[in-house]
Amino acid sequence: MNGFLGLTARGIGLGLLCTVSCARAEGPADPRWAAVGQTARAPIGWVEFCTETPDACKAGDDQPKTIVLSQKSWSNLVRVNKWVNDSVKPMTDMDHWGLVERWSIPTDGYGDCEDYVLMKRKTLIDAGWPASALLVTVVRDRDEGHAVLTVNTDRGDLILDNKREDILLWRNTGYRFIKRQSNADPNVWIALGDTLEPAKPVAGTPSPSPIIPHSARIVRVVE
Repeated sequence: MNGFLGLTARGIGLGLLCTVSCARAEGPADPRWAAVGQTARAPIGWVEFCTETPDACKAGDDQPKTIVLSQKSWSNLVRVNKWVNDSVKPMTDMDHWGLVERWSIPTDGYGDCEDYVLMKRKTLIDAGWPASALLVTVVRDRDEGHAVLTVNTDRGDLILDNKREDILLWRNTGYRFIKRQSNADPNVWIALGDTLEPAKPVAGTPSPSPIIPHSARIVRVVE
């Protein structure tokens, strides 16, 4: 697909956004953020992707960041999630590459779930978002493995998913969360606490703004 990666951050209306340093690199003990555990083995697809594309896997020099969820940053997440989901056509690695597993940025416009995630991550990083807040995450959808992008925000861990247009709080996806990248180093992976049932809104959570869809009702924009 010619020009697939030529759509710049400016072209899809993205801009720099505010971030705050995380006092705890892996997030507080609050159900809006996924509970993290011990170090886990990195997926072989990520390891091989980093061997082929080392610049995409460098650890940042700054402290881990959390996105301050403003109206602008929320709109940007929605836009990127929809744009990548609409632009990339689903294709298994076996059909695409003749391999059981291969992670890649889908420059030809075809890929599976991990490739959607890598494209969303790259698009946001190119727009100035901190890589330490954009975490490749492995989940289970019923009995199948799946990958999504976790975005650490001050309102909780939000999930960008190629299976749906809506952006949900992690606990409202219905997935079993297995592991994800560490905020401090994308090449270090950590185990996650899981959930299969949607969570009830946390007591005291502010009411949602009208611009936030019902599916993300626990999130409120910061003016």
